[in-house]
Amino acid sequence: MTSYHNPVLLEESLAGLNIHPDGVYVDATFGGGGHSRAILERLSERGKLYAFDQDEAAWQNEMDDPRFVLIRENFQFMQQFLRFHGQKQVDGILADLGVSSHQFDQAERGFSTRFEGVLDMRMNQKQSLTAREVVNRYGEEELARIFHLYGELRPSRAMAKAIVDARSVSPIETTTALNQVLKPFLNGYYDHKILAQVYQAIRIEVNAEMQVIESLLTQVPSMLKPHGRLVVIAYHSLEDRLVKNFIRAGRFSGEPEKDMYGNTDVPLKKVGGLVVPAPAEISRNNRARSAKMRMAEKK
Repeated sequence: MTSYHNPVLLEESLAGLNIHPDGVYVDATFGGGGHSRAILERLSERGKLYAFDQDEAAWQNEMDDPRFVLIRENFQFMQQFLRFHGQKQVDGILADLGVSSHQFDQAERGFSTRFEGVLDMRMNQKQSLTAREVVNRYGEEELARIFHLYGELRPSRAMAKAIVDARSVSPIETTTALNQVLKPFLNGYYDHKILAQVYQAIRIEVNAEMQVIESLLTQVPSMLKPHGRLVVIAYHSLEDRLVKNFIRAGRFSGEPEKDMYGNTDVPLKKVGGLVVPAPAEISRNNRARSAKMRMAEKK
């Protein structure tokens, strides 16, 4: 369904995967299936594509194709589910991170600052932790921590205090109520950006997004065949930093580990440079504007 999500950097990501017609590939973030459909078009009858998505709304987009398997789970469990399907190693992995257009546009999911909806923000509707729980039950210090760490917000402590003070009078149940509490921190020009950073921070906490991305990346070297490709599209600096550091150093911070002789053993090598959408793509799909794509190959 093209209305579900316009695949970002489609041709660039397909080129980055360097698809072999008989190969085995993984779309870690199925969503509307745009990237998956394009990958299948390049596979022969012997090729295979596995896709992951934990969001029930995405399952309606499943394709009826003998070469395609949709695994209805979080991509952090990629390795164990691929082994269950008899795949120890694959030729390429694509991960288009972040929130889909469909999720943003469904008011009841609570992802968007633009619509009134309950504070939910769960990508997996079966999990218990919601944005409402974070906003109403986290302590002031913990709220300040996630606003600073995941939202990169300067007034993180003041925002946390404002939320704690407001919820002591009445629970904060909806996006509109949260926006009202944050009104003193808005100055008119950057209102949307500030609110987006707050929502990003809460969403990352609810879905443990940084931990999930780290889990995926640490599995990649053993899951890829030699010369297999990894392509990751990130939408904010926190995601992109994890990807960049892991490709460069084989770890998420610091320099590559060295053996006693000073040699490094980084499992992936960078392919090309940072790729961003062309102005024409951004004009067609405004949500592509913050996308950053990085590619790597297993040595």
